[in-house]
Amino acid sequence: MLKTLDELEKEAILELPGATSEDALNELRTRYLGRKGLLTQMLRQISTVTAAEKPLFGKRSNEIKESLAHAIDDALEMLKASRKDQVLLKETIDVTLPGRGVRLGRLHPVTRVSQEICRIFSRMGFNVVEGPEVETDYYNFEALNIPKDHPARDMQDTFYVEDNIVLRTHTSPVQIRTMEKMKPPVRILSPGRVYRPDSDVSHTPMFHQVEGLMVDKGITFGDLKGTLTYFLRQIFGADILLRFRPSFFPFTEPSAEVDLRCVMCTGKGCRVCGQSGWLEILGSGMVDPAVFENVGYDPEEVTGFAFGLGVERIAMLKYGISDIRLFFENDGRFLEQF
Repeated sequence: MLKTLDELEKEAILELPGATSEDALNELRTRYLGRKGLLTQMLRQISTVTAAEKPLFGKRSNEIKESLAHAIDDALEMLKASRKDQVLLKETIDVTLPGRGVRLGRLHPVTRVSQEICRIFSRMGFNVVEGPEVETDYYNFEALNIPKDHPARDMQDTFYVEDNIVLRTHTSPVQIRTMEKMKPPVRILSPGRVYRPDSDVSHTPMFHQVEGLMVDKGITFGDLKGTLTYFLRQIFGADILLRFRPSFFPFTEPSAEVDLRCVMCTGKGCRVCGQSGWLEILGSGMVDPAVFENVGYDPEEVTGFAFGLGVERIAMLKYGISDIRLFFENDGRFLEQF
């Protein structure tokens, strides 16, 4: 019987190299070591072995079982390692090839223009100040000389959150909040998002404004004109033509619209400027004395000017864009141009 065990082991060892797949190795394990395997069947014949040979027979059977199990396990590991090596060979990376560059993002054109505006006014000594986008009716209207029955409220259709809470229609409330906290001189710039229920090729429900305020003793309309002329020539070039037209704003008196010679047709007249040759660019004026009284300033002691402009409008004119909605559609083909 011991000789038969040795022959069984040799037979299994000879078959092992021919098992070149996991299925073949598992089938070999089952045929020799399984519950109905050849080695198991031989162990069931131990009753026919003499009492003297039984210990040797049992010991040899366990040695063969352990030896075959290890040999099959090693063959399986080698097979898996070989398969992994083949996969790695197929997926070899050529480290000598140049790397693929990472595409860097760009600033949105509205952000670029807003930052440029802030830089220009910062060079003139203006400090950038921000405020809440959800405002009270008082700061958005009444403190700016726009009471509830004032017709100027029709100029700024409003999103109401509650009866007395609105989404700000301009960044002018920042000016009121700043003047309440500090005494003259004041020289601030307030950029930010504002909201009005309007949507077409030149208006969106949310857009960006930059407003400025200067208050001190002896501030004149000449200071206003000089400041805005310098700013617009920094944005559009030193050869642009400007004009100041009388206008109306409830929080400034006198008030003026600033027009720019059409950058599309250079003043010849086109669809963009309505054949007039001029484009309205911003509103401005001397701060109304009633606004100073609302914040505790003495209008007999100080004067000041304020102005406001739409960032999208500046960007449209600067880059020759005809539809404001392009700024908000997130079309990569459009944004990559900037």
